[in-house]
Amino acid sequence: MAGITSYGAYIPLIRLARAEIAKAWGGWGLPGEKAVANYDEDAVTMAVAAAIDCTKGFDLNQIDGIYFASTSAPYIEKQCSALIAQVLNLDNRVSTMDFGGSLRSGTNALRAALDAVNSGSANNILVCAADVRPAYPKGDKEFSFGDGAAAIMVGKDNIIAEIEGVFTQYNELMDIWRSDKERYVNSWESTFIYSKGYAPVIAKTVAGALEKYNLKPEEFKAVAFNSPNSRQLGSAVRMAGFDAKTQVNDILNPSVGDTGSAMAMMALVAELEEAGAGDRLLMANYGDGCDVLIIKGTDKLADITDRRGIKKHLASKQMISNYNRYLLWRGEVNTEPPRRVPLERPSPAALLRDNKGGLGFFGVKCTSCKTVQYPAQRICMKCRSKDLFEDYCFADKLGKVAAFSHDSLGVSLDPPITGATIDFEGGGRIKLDMTDRDPKAVSVGMSVEMTFRKLRYVNGVYDYWWKCRPQRS
Repeated sequence: MAGITSYGAYIPLIRLARAEIAKAWGGWGLPGEKAVANYDEDAVTMAVAAAIDCTKGFDLNQIDGIYFASTSAPYIEKQCSALIAQVLNLDNRVSTMDFGGSLRSGTNALRAALDAVNSGSANNILVCAADVRPAYPKGDKEFSFGDGAAAIMVGKDNIIAEIEGVFTQYNELMDIWRSDKERYVNSWESTFIYSKGYAPVIAKTVAGALEKYNLKPEEFKAVAFNSPNSRQLGSAVRMAGFDAKTQVNDILNPSVGDTGSAMAMMALVAELEEAGAGDRLLMANYGDGCDVLIIKGTDKLADITDRRGIKKHLASKQMISNYNRYLLWRGEVNTEPPRRVPLERPSPAALLRDNKGGLGFFGVKCTSCKTVQYPAQRICMKCRSKDLFEDYCFADKLGKVAAFSHDSLGVSLDPPITGATIDFEGGGRIKLDMTDRDPKAVSVGMSVEMTFRKLRYVNGVYDYWWKCRPQRS
């Protein structure tokens, strides 16, 4: 039987206190803070980060499929899972699938992965869910929506958590939606949603799952639900028959926000971090119905110790106090365009040639003198040998700042542009843009790690590459 073999997550470094939103518009705001994707992040870059966290120590050659779930994917028609597979440098025979259209897309993808592994058509499938959902400025969703991602590996070997059961029900209801002609998420009147939607549907579906598998609420150590806010989460937990004080840990709503299709999986990752062998968990994900998964930890769960997951990402943060900066990153305000020559549209032919070096971040290592260099060359820069190289990936390497500069004249949504020359552990020197940094804190000798980000958006094309950032704890 298929089960969970690894997990990972990603929460952006940047956080915005909800009080700052209320201060901008007047009135009172919800307590806590929300996670905010940086200007160069989106659902794909966050999914990549979660996937990297999930696959630490895993042989990527054993992955048979990438499933990506989001309601805010950067492309409406172009497969994002194929892009993620290329960034991870997976074999091109890997199965890639995108899931969307519902907040249940994450658990829809997870169920599809379970079915594929159980049927024998795949051995290991990596499921990623991520969202950066647009919300009306000044609206209640601007307070509650947060950004984040989760990744779960489904396989048959070295299972850290068994999937004991799956139960689902659909529910056709216009409570939360966004049409193809709209930018922002809509919702109906709150009393209607409370009485006909979220909590009652979860409670009914959980009851069906418990009946099917002959289980009782007290047999579960914890539950992992998606939720629009803490109040509705508490209602759903109580209506489903669980103890809101002992069986749920509401850490996402106060500190991250409602992360959409990724939230239930992120909540599950948080519970897996605390669970042990024999602990039974229940995950419920609402969206046009409800998916319920019954999960039980094995003794191999204790082997997963090197993930950033939820806890470490929560502890690593940088607050922003400028609400206008947040609006600018989100594209909610129009500012005077820079007086520059317009950027040329990225060339699909050039992007194709750069798949391995740019998306996968591969250079080469000379097999004669062992010198590492980027980009890939035919002639070694040191010993001058020709065509004696092996592939060398920089994406997972740490480095130190050898030199840097701040460009206050360059066009950026987060000025100044910080360019840094990085010396990598194991060799290699590359000049990269630095993100997620405080310009005043950048220094020579600073430890940095690599992060996959958006470079630009020109004429309908997203151009991605790697940047460096100060190493997160």
